[in-house]
Amino acid sequence: MLAACTSSGSVKQGNGPELVDKEEALVMPPPGGPAIVGVIGRTRGNGMEQTVSLATSSTMPGQNYFKIAFYGSSGSQEGPDLSYRSLNEGDLRREIARAAPGVPLVRSSAFLQNAYGPFGYASGRGRSGEACLYGWQQIRSRSTSSGIGRDFGMIQIRVRICDSQATERQLLAVMYGYTVTGGFQGEIWNPYGRPGGVDSRIGQTGQPIYPAAETVPQNISFGYSPPVATIRPATPVRAEVVRETGPSVPVERSNGPRVPLPEIGAAPAAPVQSSPVVAVSGKASGGEAVTVPSPDCIGATVMTAACSTKGN
Repeated sequence: MLAACTSSGSVKQGNGPELVDKEEALVMPPPGGPAIVGVIGRTRGNGMEQTVSLATSSTMPGQNYFKIAFYGSSGSQEGPDLSYRSLNEGDLRREIARAAPGVPLVRSSAFLQNAYGPFGYASGRGRSGEACLYGWQQIRSRSTSSGIGRDFGMIQIRVRICDSQATERQLLAVMYGYTVTGGFQGEIWNPYGRPGGVDSRIGQTGQPIYPAAETVPQNISFGYSPPVATIRPATPVRAEVVRETGPSVPVERSNGPRVPLPEIGAAPAAPVQSSPVVAVSGKASGGEAVTVPSPDCIGATVMTAACSTKGN
């Protein structure tokens, strides 16, 4: 009875999974995608865990997501503790098999590292050719050689992405571009390790420092590849040239004699056979003179008086 009297009776929300605003996500995808569609979080006794659902453009069963878990001090919050599981081969194989059923994901043996440290991933393609990737990373500060001095905070991250239009390299860019927005209270819980020391040359005599050359960062952009538009060369259209016509200039006609056109159906005129011209010098060999007719005596109209007279 005394316990009931001392309680305030205020309404308390359970510590089970609950919806969280997108702005309160503990991990953000890289700029340009994939977009966040929902966040489900749960507070634990020693930390917090969230599942950040991402936009999915795939026919494969399942949802794209980020899973992030913060491991802090035990008993710092209400609720059951978050059980810690280290990264081992057996657990990773089971996680990979559950991430994309039916897709043969092959683990990469390359050593890769993003802004938070080393990470690993497995990738593959489904029957329809869709690319899938499952990545994992553990963010934890390094320990000394004796094992003493390690910071206690730790962050576990899992990424599952399948996309029908992206390549493996585009999916891998998500592992390089995401941002962890959460943290721990207290310096000893810092999972990122100590900040790096300054350059030992600073302030030293005889150690000149020159300006560094400008380098262009090689960023890998993530995004859906739009279909390549087929550009056909345009057919050149010849412009019609409009010639300006000036005023008509009258054609001057010559005042020569007019020649009548031949009548249609008329018989062609017979060619005029010219008489052979015989050059005469003196008299012929027989003693007789050769009479050359006058031009007036040739043709239809003949001057009979002149033509009948023979020259001596």
